[in-house]
Amino acid sequence: MQHRTVAELMTRRVVRARRDLPFKEIVKLLADNDVTAVPVVDELDRPMGVVSEADLLRKSADQADPSGRTPIPHLEAWERAKAEGARAEELMSAPAVCARPEWTVVEAARLMEVQGVKRLPVVDETDKLQGIVSRSDLLRIFLRRDDAIREEINRDLLQQTMSLAPSEVSVEVHEGQVALGGSVEFRSLIPIIVRLCRSVDGVVSVSERIAYRTDDARSSATGG
Repeated sequence: MQHRTVAELMTRRVVRARRDLPFKEIVKLLADNDVTAVPVVDELDRPMGVVSEADLLRKSADQADPSGRTPIPHLEAWERAKAEGARAEELMSAPAVCARPEWTVVEAARLMEVQGVKRLPVVDETDKLQGIVSRSDLLRIFLRRDDAIREEINRDLLQQTMSLAPSEVSVEVHEGQVALGGSVEFRSLIPIIVRLCRSVDGVVSVSERIAYRTDDARSSATGG
């Protein structure tokens, strides 16, 4: 059982901005390519940061409202520097938070969550830009067909990993929701099976009605 990799999901034809690209050219670049952010690269095509619509909007937010209806927002020093920037390297969020092509969906998603970013430039071993992966790219795993999910659970998880016979545990999958049935020898196997099923790419939820023949959990608790 293997998770899909960043290389399988990333966009390879990446729209990027050179470090000296002017503000208006960045706005045009985003609009022409229907994207909300682009990596900023140096002369060797290595990501330095990412410039997004949010970065660019600081310039508008920092301007006075002639009507007087809205106050000028308080900006930290680094935010004000961005608001006053005129080129990509002055406007971008830096440093770039990057992923590697061989990373799994899980690794990329965790990095996005920890860093609070919506996309990751993907770089090779020399730090050159190879692609970009976004939240929407990672969500594509939930478009997997139900029969592909069912086959992976049956073959890779139950038979190969757990060494269970096909007749022991039944697997039904509908819209990514997995329902397990059947019977296993030991009660302690059930939470393990459920946990492994939840880790399969494309699984939305797991429910189980698996019976057991031996309550080894009770035996362990009583020392019998």
